[in-house]
Amino acid sequence: EDLIFYPPAVTGQRQYYRFLTCGFIHANIPHLIFNMYSFWIFGEYVEIQFASIYGNTGRWFYLLMYLTALAACLLPTYFKNKDNHYYRSLGASGAVSAVIFAFIFLNPLQKIGIIFLPPQLMIPGFIFGFLFLAISSYLDKRGGGNVNHSAHIWGALYGILFLIVTARIFSGVNVLDYFLQSVKSYLGSF
Repeated sequence: EDLIFYPPAVTGQRQYYRFLTCGFIHANIPHLIFNMYSFWIFGEYVEIQFASIYGNTGRWFYLLMYLTALAACLLPTYFKNKDNHYYRSLGASGAVSAVIFAFIFLNPLQKIGIIFLPPQLMIPGFIFGFLFLAISSYLDKRGGGNVNHSAHIWGALYGILFLIVTARIFSGVNVLDYFLQSVKSYLGSF
């Protein structure tokens, strides 16, 4: 209970640590397994790409993106629920979304699917990302359930923004241009 993201505790008792600690607890074993499986599948590739972009500091940038995404993805949730004594959130889904969308941005044409669905249903990452954001946005607006769809959306957007800004500033790499050229080339092939 002391680790969960509880906005009134952040507001009233200044327990800012909850922005991070909630990412290290999960509702149940399937929740933990799904997040860690997604993190493992995409994270290894992103870590390698970060080493390519940032050199020897790539792992530190990867860790920085992940940890700051834990907090950044919850900011909209915090402002929406800062006085809501019934609201709680937990899990690493927002930070994992940051990792997945960094992967998509670095390799937009790589086909991505959903676990347990046949490989024939895999689609290019940039299309998967668009659909993921559209569905998450719809589910967030609809409300209900026990999933913080807002954290998924803002984590994904944060992962992209972190990558664009830090790659440009610290390495002079324009990942946005690479992403746009890849998508343009793909769309031009039809």
